[in-house]
Amino acid sequence: MELRQLRYFVAVAEELHYGRAALRLRIAGPSLSQQIKALERDLGVRLFDRNRRGVTLTTAGEALLPRTRALLDQAEELRRSAADVSAADLVRLGYVSWRPADLATRASSVAQLHIDTWVLPSHTQASRVADGSIDLAICWVQAEDLVAHELVARPIGAERLSTVSPGTDTSAVQAKETLVLVDADSATWSSWNRYAEEFARDTGARVVHIDDGGITGLAFSAHVRRLGRPVINSPKGQSTPIPSDLVQRPVVDPAPYWTWALVSRRNETRPAVRATAEALTRDVDRPDLDTDAAWTPPGDLLRGYRDD
Repeated sequence: MELRQLRYFVAVAEELHYGRAALRLRIAGPSLSQQIKALERDLGVRLFDRNRRGVTLTTAGEALLPRTRALLDQAEELRRSAADVSAADLVRLGYVSWRPADLATRASSVAQLHIDTWVLPSHTQASRVADGSIDLAICWVQAEDLVAHELVARPIGAERLSTVSPGTDTSAVQAKETLVLVDADSATWSSWNRYAEEFARDTGARVVHIDDGGITGLAFSAHVRRLGRPVINSPKGQSTPIPSDLVQRPVVDPAPYWTWALVSRRNETRPAVRATAEALTRDVDRPDLDTDAAWTPPGDLLRGYRDD
């Protein structure tokens, strides 16, 4: 259960309409619905009844609404108190699965950097920056995400993705001969699913739909064995040891790159946060993505990026 889910609950309760609540929260309607369902699972109660006539609060929803509002007020007061108590130079940063090895060293000259321990998906980390839970995040974002959440992004790194394949052949495989997994849990795998579907659409790779969270881990290896073909490995799996019966194979024509951006709020006024963003992204070594040999999603922030 997250504070943002409680905020979503209050918005839907006040609007009694998922579409209007989604517009108010500036998120997609399906994402709002999924987050409310996740909150209901965590609480063990149904909060809303939905039918053709509209949306109504359940008895449990009516009972929990004032308590939720009070909890959000307390959380906001806690945030304000923490801001007053903490040093002005404290900068909170979240990440997904990758961060530069010299992160703390780069920031040390300008601010005290606190690396958040919650390793969460890219879209979640971007939302946490927008709602003030953290100041900066290293995540994968697209232009529409920045507009929706009023964020800005600077390039901080890129990873070339490879495949995992059965057998012993470690030679390069063409992108059109690969498979990409797309998971039914879009709330968890939103960023990866978008990336995988666009990669397949552009290169001819084949999408395989799964529903077991097997984008990483043992379930991913099981899918590779079952499919018997090279499967694109997600960023979370790039540094994970590969089982002895599987091999890593590079992808060519084109080579897929997953780009990482440092995200901050567009209206950020704290000098420590702005200086930290500058320090962390200054002189970053980035591969040349502006070639036909490299693939990133259409409109990717790092393709054609120029430091202004």
